[in-house]
Amino acid sequence: MERDVIIACDFGSAEEAYKFLDKFENESRKPYLKIGMELYYAAGNEIVKELKRRGHKIFLDLKLHDIPNTVKKAMKVLSALDVDMVNVHASGTKEMMAAGLEGLTRADGSRPLLIAVTQLTSTSQQAMNEQLGISGDINDTIVHYARNAQEAGLDGVVCSPLEAGLVKSACGATFKAITPGIRFADSATDDQVRITTPARAREIGSDYIVVGRPITASQDPVAAWRRCVDEFCG
Repeated sequence: MERDVIIACDFGSAEEAYKFLDKFENESRKPYLKIGMELYYAAGNEIVKELKRRGHKIFLDLKLHDIPNTVKKAMKVLSALDVDMVNVHASGTKEMMAAGLEGLTRADGSRPLLIAVTQLTSTSQQAMNEQLGISGDINDTIVHYARNAQEAGLDGVVCSPLEAGLVKSACGATFKAITPGIRFADSATDDQVRITTPARAREIGSDYIVVGRPITASQDPVAAWRRCVDEFCG
């Protein structure tokens, strides 16, 4: 089973990102990177192309959520960037997810991994019920969204590590669980509420963990990344 640590490059400019990633220039294996909305909107396609040129795998985390035809056309554009993983919001319906998959798939049948966001790790049970208007248990909602994503043909979902085991039980071992909300046992929780450690995420069933501030805000980011890899990948 493939596991990997994905560093969340949540920087406001290409210059900040490059300054951070220069610290890894002597690593024989380049870290897998997440480019989210902040960095992508600041630096565009060029940073994606440059980081691919440097040998990084890229999870382009734009969380598409629109009508099916719009998502299909947007995914066709993103597919040309040769990234390794992209995502949509599962709440956009099975039709939207299937359209995204169609747009992402190239003429030769190849494509990046396509995953769906179930519930953000900043969303609590109370917030989901009271603010999003979704009744019931948050775990049940996440599993329901995961099943929808699987039925639409997607490769996996983004969920908190606490729900990875539930997703695997519902959708099978090969359906991927990509889990943010990772903190070392001695780290601050910041603004996320459904979190766990790299080692525990591995035990629960995560395939990929997405780690931001515990690495990017560390005094020694390379050492923090290596610690994550050791604890999660073994």
